[in-house]
Amino acid sequence: MSRVDLIWLSATAEVPSWSPGEVWQVDPTSNAISKVVREQLPESDAVAWLFWDSALGNPDTRLVQQLLSQTADLWHSGLILGMKGLPGLTDFVNPTWMLNCDPDEASEVTSWRLSLRACLVRAEALRQLGGPLREFQTLAGASLEMGHRYAARGAIVRHVPLLMGETPPLRNAGPSLTFQDELRFVYYRFGSFWSKAALLRAAFSGYVSFAQAARAWQVVRRESRPVETAALNHTNLQSISLGEPRVSVLIPTLDRYSYLRTLLAQLRQQTIKPIEIVIVDQTAGQRRDDRLAIDFADLPLEIIFLDRAGQCSSRNEGLRRVRGDYVLFIDDDDEVPPTLIEDHLMSLARFRADVSSGVADEVGAATERPSSLVPRLSDVFPTNNTLVRREVLEQSGLFDLAYERGQRADGDLGMRVYLSGALMILDPKISVLHHHAPSGGLRTHKARVITYASSRRRLRHRQLPSATEIYLAKRYFTVRQVREMIWLGILGTFSIRGSAAKKMLKIAAGLIYLPHTMWRVKQHCRQAERMLQQFPQIPGLEARTANHNYPVRDYSDSRVSAAACR
Repeated sequence: MSRVDLIWLSATAEVPSWSPGEVWQVDPTSNAISKVVREQLPESDAVAWLFWDSALGNPDTRLVQQLLSQTADLWHSGLILGMKGLPGLTDFVNPTWMLNCDPDEASEVTSWRLSLRACLVRAEALRQLGGPLREFQTLAGASLEMGHRYAARGAIVRHVPLLMGETPPLRNAGPSLTFQDELRFVYYRFGSFWSKAALLRAAFSGYVSFAQAARAWQVVRRESRPVETAALNHTNLQSISLGEPRVSVLIPTLDRYSYLRTLLAQLRQQTIKPIEIVIVDQTAGQRRDDRLAIDFADLPLEIIFLDRAGQCSSRNEGLRRVRGDYVLFIDDDDEVPPTLIEDHLMSLARFRADVSSGVADEVGAATERPSSLVPRLSDVFPTNNTLVRREVLEQSGLFDLAYERGQRADGDLGMRVYLSGALMILDPKISVLHHHAPSGGLRTHKARVITYASSRRRLRHRQLPSATEIYLAKRYFTVRQVREMIWLGILGTFSIRGSAAKKMLKIAAGLIYLPHTMWRVKQHCRQAERMLQQFPQIPGLEARTANHNYPVRDYSDSRVSAAACR
């Protein structure tokens, strides 16, 4: 039995008998808990610490030991204990961040919104990333900051409802969280600029009064932000044999044969060979490369020709054909290292994860990354560098046809995978080189003509929320979160990198374009509302079927209502 020390949160309740380790009775305040962690952790030889509110009854020793056999770093029951949607002030900072949409509290899922009232954490993670901060007035505020910090610094944080037993006690009215602690959370996690911006938006929107905002700022602004800890080194992970994995590679292509040929030549060099490479070619018939199959006859190619181009329908068609247990999504204008498939499989095996995503280095940009960048919980699902278990797609459904010729199809699929409870890992060291080809792909449909990067370099470029981005936000987030996403997009039209003179010119250009900017955003919002009447249309992936006449299923139940995100 692994040693687990118990932090018994109660000033008066009788201390229980706890065979796995020591028991410390602590007042349920951030200051008291922070103190016992600082004083007792250095000398403790426990494998993990269990923080437990006495009001929840005695913890289950057997379940605690079972959880420690998994690869996560922290388990909690925060969503059941009322932490959903907290702190609300984050809606004014990063409103439509994937991990700000809370999954079903009755399932085991990824969630940073922990509660120290029921929380199991590995001692090594506590040592590296620290415990709750004593500066918070409320235990809820300290818990949320700790959960966000852990997720940002590489810890695998999972919400486990069974931690509280098969029949969890009735929840109370919800945790106490002061606005001062909400502001303190934003200040500590995002810095001075974003705390000021969030404070102003919160006051102007009526989330808090100007008087409350001013009083909270007068206190928090005098505090020093904690020094950011180094990323977590996962010392509990071990190398695992990969066996003989069956990997299918899926590549949609449109008018990019020169890039595609480079990619196929690199797939020849993979240290773990795919069992098939499914290419969905949407190039017009008169421009198709008829020699592709001949020149790469040594590869297990399956080429599917589609007369109608579309990123969602093409990927869905390819996914219907794949035979592997894993699917690697890459783009036709990627360049890949020979260990790409192996690296993704190792990531899945080490973390017992369902999805492994990497990053894309842009041509012409610096490619060196700090060695401190380590695997972490993924908040993206990049379809130019992601390996996923097939059964995950069987559960989530495929690509929503709403995004057929627009942006964020990958974000929507990633959101459904995340909400299903799948463990998604992002490893910055698994990288591809992305060319951002000037033609073909989504650019054929006039999507992604203006990117975030170009809008921060050029005076006349404005990256505005597209109709499909607003559609995605309305599907999964609250009215306030959607509104703040749109406002942040509008304010972004005034931002540019460069000299002070260039920034002044950008502001002037933004003011000139503002009426047109507002009109375009309004049009996109109306288009998104019309899309919500017609979509989602999400095909299902049947388990190991050869029937290609699959039904289009209605996954509208996957829509998360405003109440579900709170």
